[in-house]
Amino acid sequence: MVGTDEKQALLPRTAKDTKARYVLVIHGGAGTMSKEGASPEQRAKYKAALRDALKAGHAVLKEGGEAMDAAVAAVSSMEDYPLFNSGKGAVFNVEGKNELESSIMLSKPPTSHEHIPSSRRGFGITLMRHVRNPSQLARALYLAPSAAPHTMLSGSPVEAIAEELGVELVDESYFFTEARWREHRRGLGLPEEPLPVPGGKDAGAGDVPLDQLPTGTVGAVALDIRGCIAAVTSTGGRTNKLAGRIGDTPSMAAGFWAEEWKVKGRLRRLWNHVRGEKNKIAVGVSGTGDGDYFIRLATASTIGRRMRYLNESVEKAAKHCIEELRSDGGIGGVIALDSSGKVAMPLNCSGMYRGVVYEDGVPKTAIFDDDVLS
Repeated sequence: MVGTDEKQALLPRTAKDTKARYVLVIHGGAGTMSKEGASPEQRAKYKAALRDALKAGHAVLKEGGEAMDAAVAAVSSMEDYPLFNSGKGAVFNVEGKNELESSIMLSKPPTSHEHIPSSRRGFGITLMRHVRNPSQLARALYLAPSAAPHTMLSGSPVEAIAEELGVELVDESYFFTEARWREHRRGLGLPEEPLPVPGGKDAGAGDVPLDQLPTGTVGAVALDIRGCIAAVTSTGGRTNKLAGRIGDTPSMAAGFWAEEWKVKGRLRRLWNHVRGEKNKIAVGVSGTGDGDYFIRLATASTIGRRMRYLNESVEKAAKHCIEELRSDGGIGGVIALDSSGKVAMPLNCSGMYRGVVYEDGVPKTAIFDDDVLS
């Protein structure tokens, strides 16, 4: 068993890269995956999928794009991989249905959409059955205050708005994968066959997930050249959850958070000036794991509040909140990013698919708790 310090999984930054103008960090879910039972082929597939997501988001940031667009690009990439519990790889609920969730939150409005008020902050969506890429709908709704003047929407009404906004809808059968179906049926002690989707025998059959009966999500947090941080999260929820269950992914402050604030206090501001640091700080957080515990503890926003009011670093605040989850019996992890480009990826379980890319464009990934990002 590795110690707490190792599980913090913070990627060290050198003096050379502390002034990085843009950063992207991602996760593909946390849980109780077994290192001993993981084949080299499985690990290679996951790491390749994580690298693809990092490259998709980095391409946006490299061209000076918005943090929200980079984060959505990364998450959309993972939503299209059957390996992850989101989009195409979403798990089934107790009724054998896929109910998807997603969210977005920004530390400040994007400069490309000046009409968005700073008070709007973000948007969550839940109980979707036909949206191919939920993260893209979360973005579209955030950018459409007149169409959706709320903070969360659910079910068929939000899918009707999705169609109006030009977001792609698909038949429910699109989300079927053989691996997740068999997992669902085994969890309920029911026969795994016949498969409910004609021709579904091969759907995702070659992509056996490492995380059996997962509670994880996928997520991305990006910092762009304008200092904006965006957090985007997407999930299929918990395997065999009750129909209609809403988790932490669409619940602002629980599974996702982003904010910006001015540093107060003359001495602190002077010290920041001496160190060449700005007197505005921002943070973005995306969580993964047992969402009911994230909701009860308001995990994502608590990280921001500890940074803002206790003057803690992003790594110290994130580590504290993940250990708080552990003490209550909840497993999971978070990715967190501050406006200086510092990244934290603490977890309290055996693994979390994760990765980061800086300005150099070299994606670094890891899976298990004691893995070194490489």
